[in-house]
Amino acid sequence: MSLLIVGTMAFDALETPFGKVDRIIGGSATYAAWAASNFTQPIRQVSIIGGDFPQAEIAALEAKGVTFEGVEVVPDGKSFFWSGRYHLDMNTRDTLVTDLNVLAQFDPKIPDSYQDCKYVMLGNLAPAVQISLLKQLKNRPKLVIMDTMNFWMDIAMDELQTALGMVDLLMVNDSEARQLSGEHSIVKAAKKIQKMGPKYLIIKKGEHGALLFYEDKIFSAPALPLEDVFDPTGAGDTFAGGFIGYLARIDSISFESMKAAVIIGSAMASYCVEKFGPTRLQELNAEDIKNRVNDFVTLSNFEIK
Repeated sequence: MSLLIVGTMAFDALETPFGKVDRIIGGSATYAAWAASNFTQPIRQVSIIGGDFPQAEIAALEAKGVTFEGVEVVPDGKSFFWSGRYHLDMNTRDTLVTDLNVLAQFDPKIPDSYQDCKYVMLGNLAPAVQISLLKQLKNRPKLVIMDTMNFWMDIAMDELQTALGMVDLLMVNDSEARQLSGEHSIVKAAKKIQKMGPKYLIIKKGEHGALLFYEDKIFSAPALPLEDVFDPTGAGDTFAGGFIGYLARIDSISFESMKAAVIIGSAMASYCVEKFGPTRLQELNAEDIKNRVNDFVTLSNFEIK
């Protein structure tokens, strides 16, 4: 089942307590595509890049079933660039540089060949862009998920609320859920956000796992304890890619299916953090993913007599 992914394709410069890289491939759509491509193909990519984006990276994604008809290339432009430094706890970071470059002119268009997509992932973009993309779709997809952040809540709340009314599932972290809802309790926050439009809600809690909400049902997924976490950049986008990629593969959006998809997404994210950028994702095979999913199952499985 074809999947549409909209987001950034970029360069990152990263510094963590375990190392430093001056320039590596990044971007929400890049991470999501690498994760999702393990479960479903083709993946219809929508983004914008400059002429500096490596052709080898494009070819590697194309080999994984990612199509680039919806990716605008500005030959004389520079791709989006972000630089950040992570603190020792790896949960907080400082943004050092944000150069929008070609992203400042991003006005995405959905090609006709993408109109058959039943599953849609909207990366963390301006709500106005997310709304524009959804309005371009001629048929209502089976599932639309979106990501957002505190920044859009601060400067574009009205547009964000409009976008929320157009999607099926929202992914945010716990601080974003609290800001969006105005509630400190995560459960109360979830109920309030669901009334804004999304039937499903995933609240990511980093090293503490993730929560899935639907109606009065709650599913709590653990985070896998890892000895080494080198770079958490892109882990949330990797989670989202694994999540929706799995749902597209089985073509089911029941609560039970989503519970399994949360574990799949968590497994993919746990691999992502093991190396800088999407490097670890590019090395994975089906056996690796199966083993990591089994680790999650073992971690959370128990019996009470």
